[in-house]
Amino acid sequence: MDFSSKLLENAVNEVSRLPGIGKRTALRLVLHLLKQPSDNTKYLTNALTQLRTEVKECKKCHNISDTELCHICSNPNRKEEIVCVVEDIRDVMAIENTGQFRGLYHVLGGKISPIEGVGPQNLNIESLVNKVKSGEVKEIIFALSSTMEGDTTNFYIYKQIEKYNITTSTIARGISVGDELEYADEVTLGRSILNRIPFGDSLKQ
Repeated sequence: MDFSSKLLENAVNEVSRLPGIGKRTALRLVLHLLKQPSDNTKYLTNALTQLRTEVKECKKCHNISDTELCHICSNPNRKEEIVCVVEDIRDVMAIENTGQFRGLYHVLGGKISPIEGVGPQNLNIESLVNKVKSGEVKEIIFALSSTMEGDTTNFYIYKQIEKYNITTSTIARGISVGDELEYADEVTLGRSILNRIPFGDSLKQ
């Protein structure tokens, strides 16, 4: 791609680093920004800078937050004894959009994937096990995607906590095998949460 400006080329190269954005799309976005009032670009850069410098990780569930405790964990109306285990913040948002879940979350920050070099030590698993050990959690709902990595992660966590007196369940398979949770429609996902099944039963299927 031949650029008439080195500044333009640099901007396109940086934008194209974003997932799912190729050079042509990046060029279209950068040219769009150039046509906008300069204040619009400042708002965008300021928002991104603030995101990088001020965003926090909830100390309780590892969700992205503006404060030490996210708005879900700090909500007194949520059921603290029920914890839904998800891969990342996109899954929290997907489940919250259903309006069917009133417990708390635990964001792992990924899934176990030896091929990608991601092991249990790279995820927020130890803090989840500690919650179970402390007795503050009565039920764990596994809500990872129905992929080999998701199932491996579910099983690993299950083995870590099965000796404790706790209920373990998994979302019903209204979510197709291999599907990512964030792409499920709200009705299907909501029903999967409400109709969850004991995790041990899912191992027999």
